[in-house]
Amino acid sequence: MQTYQLKPGDYALALRLVIGWTYFSAFWRRIILENKLDPDAVGYIGEKFNHFLPNAILIKGTIEYLVSNPEQLWYSMWAFTIIEAIVGLCLMLGFMTRMMSIAVIGLAFGILLGSGWLGTTCLDEWQIGILGIAGGFTLVLAGGGKFSLDYKIEKKLPFRFLDSIRWKPAFVLILSLFIFGIALATNQVFHGGLWGKLHNKSVKPKVEIYAVDVSANHLSVDLMRVEGADVYGAFIIQMHISNGQDSILQIWDSHDLSTLPKEAIQNSYVAKVKPSKHSLLMPLGAKAKINLRLDNSIVQQEIKQFVITDISGAEWTFSR
Repeated sequence: MQTYQLKPGDYALALRLVIGWTYFSAFWRRIILENKLDPDAVGYIGEKFNHFLPNAILIKGTIEYLVSNPEQLWYSMWAFTIIEAIVGLCLMLGFMTRMMSIAVIGLAFGILLGSGWLGTTCLDEWQIGILGIAGGFTLVLAGGGKFSLDYKIEKKLPFRFLDSIRWKPAFVLILSLFIFGIALATNQVFHGGLWGKLHNKSVKPKVEIYAVDVSANHLSVDLMRVEGADVYGAFIIQMHISNGQDSILQIWDSHDLSTLPKEAIQNSYVAKVKPSKHSLLMPLGAKAKINLRLDNSIVQQEIKQFVITDISGAEWTFSR
């Protein structure tokens, strides 16, 4: 009786099952356990996708296009979810293992470029992305092994092709070093992990103010929240204007901001700036034009600075 010789795919079984579930679970969470593909539901995956926007690299334009077009975003979220379900299920079954592993590399690369900067306590999304790329590449090399549908199919074929590729050492070395290079480069870009000062853009909220315009008795401000935790909004409790010499001309307090009418806020993306119980709520990645009423006594030329205050005490200033 011939003894079965273990193959690389057999050693990688746990990796294949776990990576498979990682992607299939996206479908399971969003559709089976909860409906996270409903644009009106709390936790809509499209809004989560919007959180990637501020500091994504290479694919930032694609993300901005999708979050600016809600219908296209909805179709894309469904497509991504179905693709993840198919890839994950096939990996767990060991069906077309190498092809599905190439798909894993693509999906993980998207995660890395889009959200590799996120992670409040650790380099969460960066680790998920880069380990997904490395794990997918390992499964491309290893194949499915004995405990896979590929192995069962091969036994019934007159020739072998699904699980019997032999790789050149140079190919393995070069691509492994290339993936390691991606790890080092993105670690530096997103977190300063190689040299310079370490940084984590997911800890403290940051709001960027792009323009402040005054006309008649109204003031409009264009702003976007570009940093901070993706699971926790920035709570704006005060806005004020000054003459630039510590003389405050007008203040909009927490009551004013929490009672702003809907027509006073013009949102650009699916993540929306909106009034909350005691403040103006700004999710990560939200961009909007806020229209505020000015006191009749204020002279336009006197307005030199516009200041936003977060509940944490952080302030952001725009000078005219």
